Amino acid sequence: MALMAPPDPAAPRLAALAALLADETRASFCLALLDGRAWTAGELARYASVAPSTASEHLGKLVAGGLLTEERQGRHRYLRLTDERAAHLVEDLAAQAAPGDGERPRTLRAASTSSALARGRTCYDHLAGRIGIAIADAMTARGLLRQDTGFALTEAGLNWFGELGIGLDTGTRRPLVRGCLDWTERRPHLAGIAGAALCRHALDTGWCVRIGSGRAVKATADGERALHEHLGIEPETIR
Repeated sequence: MALMAPPDPAAPRLAALAALLADETRASFCLALLDGRAWTAGELARYASVAPSTASEHLGKLVAGGLLTEERQGRHRYLRLTDERAAHLVEDLAAQAAPGDGERPRTLRAASTSSALARGRTCYDHLAGRIGIAIADAMTARGLLRQDTGFALTEAGLNWFGELGIGLDTGTRRPLVRGCLDWTERRPHLAGIAGAALCRHALDTGWCVRIGSGRAVKATADGERALHEHLGIEPETIR
């Protein structure tokens, strides 16, 4: 009789992690925090339409489980996703759970939100949606980015960031570039140090602006001109 293999020690940890996101309220919190900003516990409670006491209980579980980190300032409790790895986990799972092609939003507000997010949004600290995909495609077409063996900046790509005055902090363990599966486009957009730096530059220079208090962003007229000048992106493809 063959001996049974011992249970994988990672199984309990995986099950505990899956349980954290198995609750709709906790999943809503994590999706909201994909905008890369810190939210107060009260803001998250209102976002998920739950009582503050309920939100506090769920947030405590997410912090204890390592998905969120918290910082207290006075009487306020600010929460954010722990790091890029946590953000990618949530975004990748959202991609798997994205509605099918035949599934339509139930309300006009939901349809408007879905359309705005599909056009452009922040995925933790980098650009996603049609804007993010257009940037990754244009960089690849111009020889600035390689996607054939995973994402990698070419020498020309490094020079391109320098010419735009976008600094790349390579003094961390975070990868310089990586592909992140886009849940609306079902293709990878640019993440990593370079993706974060480009997103920050786009927001700081006014190439892109946030819409409301959520994750959605859109290219401004100046941004459309800049993206066309620097990457050849046609404005109508990101509207």
